[in-house]
Amino acid sequence: MSRILVVDDEPHIRDVICFAVERAGMNPVMARNGTEAMMAFHRGNIDLAILDIGMPEIDGLEVCRRIRAVSALPILFLSARDDEIDKVIGLEIGGDDYVTKPFSPRELVARVKAILKRAGGAEQQSSLSRGPVRLDRDGRSVAYGGVEIGLTAVEFSILAAMLVRPAMVFSREQLMAAAYGAGIHVADRTIDSHIRNIRAKFVKAG
Repeated sequence: MSRILVVDDEPHIRDVICFAVERAGMNPVMARNGTEAMMAFHRGNIDLAILDIGMPEIDGLEVCRRIRAVSALPILFLSARDDEIDKVIGLEIGGDDYVTKPFSPRELVARVKAILKRAGGAEQQSSLSRGPVRLDRDGRSVAYGGVEIGLTAVEFSILAAMLVRPAMVFSREQLMAAAYGAGIHVADRTIDSHIRNIRAKFVKAG
Protein backbone atom coordinates (compact mmCIF):
# COMPACT_ATOMS: atom_id res chain seq x y z
CA MET A 1 0.00 0.00 0.00
CA SER A 2 1.51 3.32 -1.10
CA ARG A 3 2.01 5.88 1.68
CA ILE A 4 1.09 9.41 0.59
CA LEU A 5 2.26 12.40 2.62
CA VAL A 6 -0.51 15.02 2.53
CA VAL A 7 0.70 18.49 3.54
CA ASP A 8 -1.73 21.41 3.79
CA ASP A 9 -2.45 23.98 6.49
CA GLU A 10 -6.21 23.90 5.75
CA PRO A 11 -7.94 21.09 7.71
CA HIS A 12 -10.79 20.74 5.21
CA ILE A 13 -8.40 20.33 2.28
CA ARG A 14 -6.33 17.78 4.20
CA ASP A 15 -9.45 15.79 5.06
CA VAL A 16 -10.71 15.80 1.46
CA ILE A 17 -7.35 14.63 0.09
CA CYS A 18 -6.84 11.99 2.78
CA PHE A 19 -10.34 10.62 2.21
CA ALA A 20 -9.77 10.44 -1.56
CA VAL A 21 -6.35 8.84 -1.13
CA GLU A 22 -7.66 6.28 1.36
CA ARG A 23 -10.64 5.45 -0.85
CA ALA A 24 -8.21 4.79 -3.70
CA GLY A 25 -6.47 2.12 -1.62
CA MET A 26 -3.51 4.21 -0.46
CA ASN A 27 -2.40 5.15 3.03
CA PRO A 28 -2.42 8.92 3.78
CA VAL A 29 0.07 10.46 6.22
CA MET A 30 -1.13 13.88 7.35
CA ALA A 31 1.00 16.97 8.04
CA ARG A 32 -0.33 20.43 8.95
CA ASN A 33 2.70 22.45 7.95
CA GLY A 34 6.21 22.30 6.52
CA THR A 35 7.82 21.37 9.81
CA GLU A 36 5.54 18.37 10.30
CA ALA A 37 6.08 17.46 6.65
CA MET A 38 9.84 17.24 7.12
CA MET A 39 9.40 15.22 10.31
CA ALA A 40 7.18 12.73 8.46
CA PHE A 41 9.61 12.58 5.55
CA HIS A 42 12.57 11.85 7.83
CA ARG A 43 10.62 9.07 9.56
CA GLY A 44 10.65 7.39 6.16
CA ASN A 45 8.38 5.00 4.25
CA ILE A 46 6.78 7.77 2.15
CA ASP A 47 6.10 6.98 -1.51
CA LEU A 48 4.85 10.40 -2.67
CA ALA A 49 4.24 13.85 -1.17
CA ILE A 50 1.33 16.19 -1.95
CA LEU A 51 2.57 19.66 -0.96
CA ASP A 52 0.53 22.83 -0.65
CA ILE A 53 2.68 25.73 -1.85
CA GLY A 54 1.08 28.52 0.15
CA MET A 55 1.78 27.48 3.74
CA PRO A 56 3.04 29.91 6.40
CA GLU A 57 6.64 29.71 7.66
CA ILE A 58 8.01 26.76 5.64
CA ASP A 59 6.05 26.73 2.38
CA GLY A 60 5.71 23.85 -0.06
CA LEU A 61 8.50 25.07 -2.32
CA GLU A 62 10.96 25.13 0.57
CA VAL A 63 9.83 21.67 1.71
CA CYS A 64 10.48 20.44 -1.83
CA ARG A 65 13.96 21.99 -1.84
CA ARG A 66 14.83 20.30 1.44
CA ILE A 67 13.52 16.93 0.28
CA ARG A 68 15.28 17.25 -3.07
CA ALA A 69 18.57 17.87 -1.26
CA VAL A 70 18.55 14.23 -0.17
CA SER A 71 15.84 12.37 -2.08
CA ALA A 72 14.12 11.85 -5.43
CA LEU A 73 10.75 11.29 -3.70
CA PRO A 74 7.88 12.03 -6.15
CA ILE A 75 6.19 15.36 -5.34
CA LEU A 76 2.87 16.84 -6.47
CA PHE A 77 2.25 20.52 -5.73
CA LEU A 78 -1.06 22.14 -4.75
CA SER A 79 -1.64 25.87 -5.12
CA ALA A 80 -4.56 28.22 -4.53
CA ARG A 81 -3.23 30.41 -7.35
CA ASP A 82 -3.23 29.50 -11.01
CA ASP A 83 0.11 31.27 -11.33
CA GLU A 84 2.42 30.23 -14.14
CA ILE A 85 5.46 31.43 -12.17
CA ASP A 86 4.60 29.17 -9.21
CA LYS A 87 4.12 26.26 -11.58
CA VAL A 88 7.41 26.82 -13.38
CA ILE A 89 9.35 27.25 -10.13
CA GLY A 90 7.72 24.19 -8.62
CA LEU A 91 8.63 21.98 -11.55
CA GLU A 92 12.12 23.48 -11.90
CA ILE A 93 13.05 22.68 -8.30
CA GLY A 94 11.95 19.07 -8.68
CA GLY A 95 8.16 18.80 -8.56
CA ASP A 96 6.59 16.03 -10.65
CA ASP A 97 3.17 17.62 -11.16
CA TYR A 98 1.03 20.62 -10.21
CA VAL A 99 -2.68 20.90 -9.35
CA THR A 100 -4.57 24.16 -8.80
CA LYS A 101 -7.25 24.62 -6.12
CA PRO A 102 -10.16 24.05 -6.27
CA PHE A 103 -9.46 20.58 -7.62
CA SER A 104 -11.31 17.38 -8.33
CA PRO A 105 -10.30 14.70 -5.79
CA ARG A 106 -10.72 12.11 -8.54
CA GLU A 107 -8.31 13.99 -10.82
CA LEU A 108 -5.84 14.45 -7.97
CA VAL A 109 -5.83 10.72 -7.23
CA ALA A 110 -5.44 9.96 -10.94
CA ARG A 111 -2.38 12.21 -11.09
CA VAL A 112 -0.93 10.61 -7.95
CA LYS A 113 -1.38 7.14 -9.45
CA ALA A 114 0.21 8.25 -12.72
CA ILE A 115 3.27 9.65 -10.91
CA LEU A 116 3.63 6.49 -8.79
CA LYS A 117 3.31 4.32 -11.88
CA ARG A 118 6.05 6.25 -13.68
CA ALA A 119 8.38 6.26 -10.68
CA GLY A 120 7.67 2.71 -9.58
CA GLY A 121 7.80 1.30 -13.08
CA ALA A 122 11.21 2.83 -13.69
CA GLU A 123 12.53 1.69 -10.32
CA GLN A 124 11.41 -1.89 -10.95
CA GLN A 125 12.66 -2.22 -14.52
CA SER A 126 15.50 -4.70 -14.82
CA SER A 127 16.91 -2.72 -17.74
CA LEU A 128 17.02 1.02 -18.40
CA SER A 129 17.79 2.71 -21.71
CA ARG A 130 18.36 6.37 -22.54
CA GLY A 131 19.68 7.05 -26.03
CA PRO A 132 22.79 4.91 -26.62
CA VAL A 133 23.09 4.03 -22.91
CA ARG A 134 21.71 0.72 -21.68
CA LEU A 135 21.88 -0.50 -18.09
CA ASP A 136 21.00 -4.05 -17.04
CA ARG A 137 20.34 -4.39 -13.32
CA ASP A 138 20.15 -8.18 -13.32
CA GLY A 139 23.46 -8.57 -15.12
CA ARG A 140 25.00 -5.52 -13.42
CA SER A 141 26.22 -4.36 -16.84
CA VAL A 142 26.30 -1.07 -18.74
CA ALA A 143 26.77 -0.49 -22.46
CA TYR A 144 27.22 2.69 -24.46
CA GLY A 145 26.45 2.34 -28.16
CA GLY A 146 26.86 -1.41 -27.79
CA VAL A 147 30.27 -1.07 -26.12
CA GLU A 148 30.46 -2.64 -22.67
CA ILE A 149 31.58 -0.27 -19.88
CA GLY A 150 33.02 -1.52 -16.60
CA LEU A 151 31.60 0.46 -13.66
CA THR A 152 32.19 -0.01 -9.96
CA ALA A 153 29.20 -0.82 -7.75
CA VAL A 154 28.98 2.81 -6.62
CA GLU A 155 29.24 4.15 -10.17
CA PHE A 156 26.57 1.68 -11.27
CA SER A 157 24.16 2.92 -8.56
CA ILE A 158 24.75 6.57 -9.47
CA LEU A 159 24.11 5.93 -13.16
CA ALA A 160 20.97 3.88 -12.41
CA ALA A 161 19.54 6.75 -10.33
CA MET A 162 20.17 9.18 -13.20
CA LEU A 163 18.56 6.88 -15.78
CA VAL A 164 15.45 6.39 -13.63
CA ARG A 165 14.83 10.17 -13.62
CA PRO A 166 16.65 11.56 -16.68
CA ALA A 167 15.00 15.00 -16.51
CA MET A 168 16.03 15.62 -12.91
CA VAL A 169 19.07 17.69 -11.91
CA PHE A 170 20.62 15.77 -9.01
CA SER A 171 22.47 17.37 -6.12
CA ARG A 172 25.57 15.78 -4.62
CA GLU A 173 23.51 14.76 -1.59
CA GLN A 174 21.01 12.90 -3.78
CA LEU A 175 23.78 11.09 -5.60
CA MET A 176 25.35 10.18 -2.26
CA ALA A 177 22.02 8.66 -1.15
CA ALA A 178 21.75 6.73 -4.42
CA ALA A 179 25.31 5.45 -4.16
CA TYR A 180 25.70 4.77 -0.46
CA GLY A 181 22.18 4.76 0.96
CA ALA A 182 20.40 7.27 3.18
CA GLY A 183 22.17 8.46 6.30
CA ILE A 184 25.70 7.79 5.06
CA HIS A 185 27.76 10.90 4.38
CA VAL A 186 30.85 11.14 2.22
CA ALA A 187 32.89 14.12 1.05
CA ASP A 188 31.65 16.13 -1.94
CA ARG A 189 34.93 15.40 -3.69
CA THR A 190 34.18 11.70 -3.50
CA ILE A 191 30.98 12.11 -5.51
CA ASP A 192 32.78 14.46 -7.92
CA SER A 193 35.43 11.79 -8.46
CA HIS A 194 32.79 9.15 -9.21
CA ILE A 195 31.14 11.44 -11.77
CA ARG A 196 34.49 12.20 -13.41
CA ASN A 197 35.25 8.48 -13.60
CA ILE A 198 31.86 7.71 -15.15
CA ARG A 199 32.31 10.47 -17.74
CA ALA A 200 35.82 9.31 -18.58
CA LYS A 201 34.67 5.75 -19.12
CA PHE A 202 31.87 6.89 -21.44
CA VAL A 203 34.26 9.13 -23.37
CA LYS A 204 36.66 6.20 -23.80
CA ALA A 205 33.83 3.94 -24.98
CA GLY A 206 32.63 6.57 -27.45
